Amino acid sequence: MATDKNMAAATPDMVDGRPAEYGLTLKELRELMEHRGAEGLQLIQTKYNGVLDMCKKLYTSPNEGLSGNPADLEHRRLIFGSNVIPPKAPKSFLQLVWEALQDVTLIILMVAAIISLGLSFYKPPPDPGQGDNEPEYYEGADGDSSVEEAAGWIDGLAILVAVAVVVLVTAFNDWSKEKQFRGLQNKIECEHKFLTIRGGEVLQISVGDLVVGDICQVKYGDLLPADGVVIQSNDLKVDESSLTGESDHVKKGEATDPLLLSGTHVMEGSGKMLVTAVGPNSQTGIIFALLGASHEEEEKEKKKKKEKGPNNSASDTGPRPNTLGQNTPLLSNEAETKVDIDSVVSKTNTGNSHANINKHDLNKNTPTIPEEVEASAKEEEEEKKSSSRKEKSVLQSKLTRLAIQIGYAGTAIAVLTVIILIVKFSVTEFVIKKEEWTAEKTGRYLELFVKYFIIGVTVLVVAVPEGLPLAVTLALAYSVKKMMKDNNLVRHLDACETMGNATAICSDKTGTLTTNRMTSVKSYIGGKFSTPAPRFNELESKLGQLIIRSIAINSGYTSKNMPPDQEGGLPKQVGNKTECALLGFVTEMGQSYDSIRSEVPEEVLVKVYTFNSSRKSMSTVVNIENGYRVFSKGASEIILKKCDFIMTAEGKPKSFNVREQEKMVQEVIEPMASDGLRTICIAYKDYVKGNAEMNEVNYDADPDWEDENHIIAGLTCLCVIGIEDPVRDEVPQAIKKCKAAGICVRMVTGDNVNTARSIATKCGILKPGEDFLVLEGKEFNRLIRDPSSGEVRQELLDDVWPRLRVLARSSPQDKYILVKGIIDSKITSNREVVAVTGDGTNDGPALKKADVGFAMGISGTDVAKEASDIILTDDNFTSIVKAVMWGRNVYDSIAKFLQFQLTVNVVAVLVAFFGACIINDSPLKAIQMLWVNLIMDTLASLALATELPSAELLERKPYGRTTALISSTMWKNILGGAIYQLVVIFVLLFAGPELFQIDDGKINTSVHAPSTQHFTIIFNSFVMMTLFNEVNARKIHGQRNVVIGLQRNPVFVVIWIGTMISQIIIVQFGGIAFHTKGLTLEQWFWCIFLGVGTLLWAQIVTCIPTHRLPVIKCPCMKDEEEHHHEDLIDGDIANDDRRGQILWVRGLTRLQQQIRVVNAFQMDLDSTHMDSYDKRSRPSVISLQSLQAQRSGIAKKPILASSPEVDESPSSPWFGRSESIPYADE
Repeated sequence: MATDKNMAAATPDMVDGRPAEYGLTLKELRELMEHRGAEGLQLIQTKYNGVLDMCKKLYTSPNEGLSGNPADLEHRRLIFGSNVIPPKAPKSFLQLVWEALQDVTLIILMVAAIISLGLSFYKPPPDPGQGDNEPEYYEGADGDSSVEEAAGWIDGLAILVAVAVVVLVTAFNDWSKEKQFRGLQNKIECEHKFLTIRGGEVLQISVGDLVVGDICQVKYGDLLPADGVVIQSNDLKVDESSLTGESDHVKKGEATDPLLLSGTHVMEGSGKMLVTAVGPNSQTGIIFALLGASHEEEEKEKKKKKEKGPNNSASDTGPRPNTLGQNTPLLSNEAETKVDIDSVVSKTNTGNSHANINKHDLNKNTPTIPEEVEASAKEEEEEKKSSSRKEKSVLQSKLTRLAIQIGYAGTAIAVLTVIILIVKFSVTEFVIKKEEWTAEKTGRYLELFVKYFIIGVTVLVVAVPEGLPLAVTLALAYSVKKMMKDNNLVRHLDACETMGNATAICSDKTGTLTTNRMTSVKSYIGGKFSTPAPRFNELESKLGQLIIRSIAINSGYTSKNMPPDQEGGLPKQVGNKTECALLGFVTEMGQSYDSIRSEVPEEVLVKVYTFNSSRKSMSTVVNIENGYRVFSKGASEIILKKCDFIMTAEGKPKSFNVREQEKMVQEVIEPMASDGLRTICIAYKDYVKGNAEMNEVNYDADPDWEDENHIIAGLTCLCVIGIEDPVRDEVPQAIKKCKAAGICVRMVTGDNVNTARSIATKCGILKPGEDFLVLEGKEFNRLIRDPSSGEVRQELLDDVWPRLRVLARSSPQDKYILVKGIIDSKITSNREVVAVTGDGTNDGPALKKADVGFAMGISGTDVAKEASDIILTDDNFTSIVKAVMWGRNVYDSIAKFLQFQLTVNVVAVLVAFFGACIINDSPLKAIQMLWVNLIMDTLASLALATELPSAELLERKPYGRTTALISSTMWKNILGGAIYQLVVIFVLLFAGPELFQIDDGKINTSVHAPSTQHFTIIFNSFVMMTLFNEVNARKIHGQRNVVIGLQRNPVFVVIWIGTMISQIIIVQFGGIAFHTKGLTLEQWFWCIFLGVGTLLWAQIVTCIPTHRLPVIKCPCMKDEEEHHHEDLIDGDIANDDRRGQILWVRGLTRLQQQIRVVNAFQMDLDSTHMDSYDKRSRPSVISLQSLQAQRSGIAKKPILASSPEVDESPSSPWFGRSESIPYADE
């Protein structure tokens, strides 16, 4: 970024009819935003003459905003920067190749291949004592090995080529996945828009298009995309914990603390702000610049230390380049950077349930922590250990355990194979034959030992499921791409497969089960019912005026009904849908709310008490001729309790006692609620000077507007309005599908219990004759809390949640407790997997705690979206059902691949092992096993991972949290298929020469033994059986028809045919490289016949009743008690005692690849991508703030006292909220 003078010099004198030079410089604006509270306010008033004068200096209007002229916007971007962080170039293909080469097994193979290659060119002098009688280990009886020996280098070269293919395929997959990831991030980023005033109109502007001088409207639930100064505010409170670490909400206002910071959350109220800093110059952008610069500097330091040696580690202290390209350094030296970054990390580390593993990764990349904070770092490390288990998804946990156990087993068999081969050779050579190890024989002995070593490594390679990471990645990536078309925008990749295991869905009502198109259908005014609204001239004049003015003024001014997009359509509702319904009520009365708002603009409002969960209402104070008027609206039973008077049809107030209140609840509110209507009560109160009416309050000095309880009391009830939100037509059928799929749907709403019960019955959540509970939040808390201590007890909760179907008048705290209780409960055998929907800021804790959190794309707040795993772009419950289907398809795709993979592995490993024991060689050569393992598995993972979901997926029960990844049926198929293949291979091995009238390949097992038809038939038959077993693997639940639906998966068909053609080429023309010898047509028919036999054998295996077979215990089939300690694997990564061991095994099993490739899709990036710019093409600051928050552990949810992370007193702002917003979108 150039300096301000250079920029100004490069710009014209006039832009869009105004001077090109601004009254405020970039440096001044950046310095301003570094101040806080009263200090910032004083600076604005003294140095800049107030915010309105700042608007003039930036050539913007506080009411009209910028003109929107492209030349003006571009000029502002040139001077002050744009609201994006310049991305760093993604990793090059060569870098990805280098990362792929870090795999332990590949390194071992390459070393062995190079040794083999070197020894093949080493020709030792002949042993004079041996003469021409070479041992049989080196040469066949016929001596016909000269061709093979001359081409001995081909074996080593072929293995190197195979490794190169694997590395290139891995690197290409990484590259393509990261490219898709960037596309996905851009999609998420484009979804984030902000209300901005331009040309006098309120527009939804993409956050990346915001510029300095924009006037933005901020409201409850917003995630601020830029720094700014408050112009006007209504009860504005902001959560700044993401930047300052301070958990208390900060009250903002033009007269108190006017500075708003990017990346912070609006928790209450509304207002307008002047944008003063964007992109790299905002507070969030500066922090990211520090993080990026410190990471680069640390890498340089490491290089310097390597060059200078360990004893010379002096660091430079001068200016250095940074990611912003500024001429002046952000920090003067490395030490300051370390301290600054550490303070940022420690301050922002407040415990994000989705971020703990990445938080651990971040610390690897941040600079070394100074000694004075090492103690706190150790405490954080302990927290990470305790919370690491929450990070793994259901499938990830099972796959990790399985892969590590296979790694152990594979290593053991591989080592045993090598030991047996070497011991058997040594005994034969040196004990039985009594040969001596001479210098002349050293080369040949080493060549033989290297061959044995390669066999061992190949057994290990075959034992480890190489294709598993790719299968996981492909299945998830394919599903995520398809789910976008089904209105599911997946933010965290593992949520896709976790949704397939869901056993419970806790759903909101408004907008999810209902259309979220609110309409007023009934009203109660002056003792009379009207449907929907009376005409204005039918009401007494004063009463009518009070009603329409109360609705027009005491609603968010961003809520409005716009003309329909198509002629004859319904008006378009913008903003809060409940308020839109009330504004529609004014229109039905034949009046205009716009004219009233023009008369009383937001700027003249005295005080606004905005919605929150403790108020359950909204109130606005305005000036009237002789004092003040308070308008209030909210849930009927709440507002009525605050009313001492009620307005009659004649426009006269009359006393309204408790008995009359109860009568009105019974005769007006409950009947409306039973019809599924949401009831809103409208009320008012006047403060006057001088003579006061019976329902007015006399005052001399201005009331204390901060004393809310006193202000919102003694109200006069004007009317009750019933609002309908119809059930979506498709929802009852979707809930029916969920029930058939074994998923329990619960409604959690802030609505009246009668309204909730009515809607739940219409949806099909409640069925006559079923044993269910419908509870209000207060009753729910009474049932689950210990009477003496008031603490939630799991055993009490376990008595309630299984029967609970509707939780009405619930608070965010209630929702969180319910979700946590169901997840933690152990009363079901397979443990519950819970999905939750939410759209409000207060839903953040429940969305974070849930296994899968769904945020509403249309009505959801930014905070809810950030806390979620999947965003429903159409706010429709049916999209959740589609997510379940895709999730189950992912899980099944992985299971199909495992069934296929493990059968191949079991057979190949046992053949190699027993071959080594019996004939001193493996019937399947190293290069052949690499072909089977690396190439076919890669293709098989692609074939099996791209199956489309079918309706039958929703006809079975969910797997649950602790059900075995490999079911008993799958074990039956794996072992049954393996038995058939082993029998065929060993029959061919020992009886093949007689059956086919060919030479016996077992006779010559020398290093350079020529290829034989015998071993080629074994290899070919094994591949044919594997190919046809791939068809069997398409079904994992015991279905007989394994080819049904094959036409729906052309990828499978193409890959299967392509593999068959490749095998023909390898067998007929592979020659020396693949150790094959061409087969006759008859021999080919026999190989194919044996392959087809796997299909027939599978039908026989299917006939065996699974329940009659003994239960197989393995790491991926754990009892509930064992699962209590399931973090043994997940958490041990952070366990110092076993860190080295686990990391070794992870490297051995290629989990590095799995984590790298799979996490390339996730919002939570892995440790190799510390800089968030790596994965994005044009990331906005706000999206980067989200990423940095997830990595560094910044809480996007408040910490609740019931959560295990903290023990907080009931004074927390998240307590004491027995009910949620009564008429806002839930």
